[in-house]
Amino acid sequence: MELQVLITAFMTLFVIIDPIGLAPLFVALTQGASAKHRRAVGLRAVMIAFVILTLFGLFGDHVLEFIGISMPAFRIAGGLLLFLTALEMLFEKRSKRRSEHAEHPEHQPVEDPSVFPLATPLLAGPGAITSMILLIDQADGVPGVLMMLGVMVAVLGVCLIFFALSNVMERGLGATGINVVTRLMGMLLAALSVQFVADGIKALFFVA
Repeated sequence: MELQVLITAFMTLFVIIDPIGLAPLFVALTQGASAKHRRAVGLRAVMIAFVILTLFGLFGDHVLEFIGISMPAFRIAGGLLLFLTALEMLFEKRSKRRSEHAEHPEHQPVEDPSVFPLATPLLAGPGAITSMILLIDQADGVPGVLMMLGVMVAVLGVCLIFFALSNVMERGLGATGINVVTRLMGMLLAALSVQFVADGIKALFFVA
């Protein structure tokens, strides 16, 4: 598999999951917890997200086939969904929604936020699930699928690192720095989503 394909896959998942944007929220969700408890919560959330994304990545296309939806059609729909996510990032709606999870503890478990909202919908949300289905569908055979799963593990590993360094990052970047990075990621995601739509249209209308 070409290096460019792996880089594109990594950037797609990295932008969708947004480890940098999740770091301050992780701090808020684990406020007052010990370092050991924070590590346990972060690891558990990443492992749950791994299971969810792997299952959808491997079997999501079979479910679509069962209900009569072609992959090109799903690729177009997925691209549109990713584009909406990009717009939310560009106009700060995503950050506001994530902040609401931290500001309203009644919407999450008091002692352990690893399952909700960290694992889902923040790590393994609709955008990440859609991306995994599309990326694995484009993979070339078993080696390609394993490569895509490896890319996913790498992105989740980066998330775990950011969780561990969340306090340092929050002090270093500040609210303005995190906002700027989120906007830049939104621009990149918008371009990637357009590419998904273009590939889907090509496969749907111009490939016999």
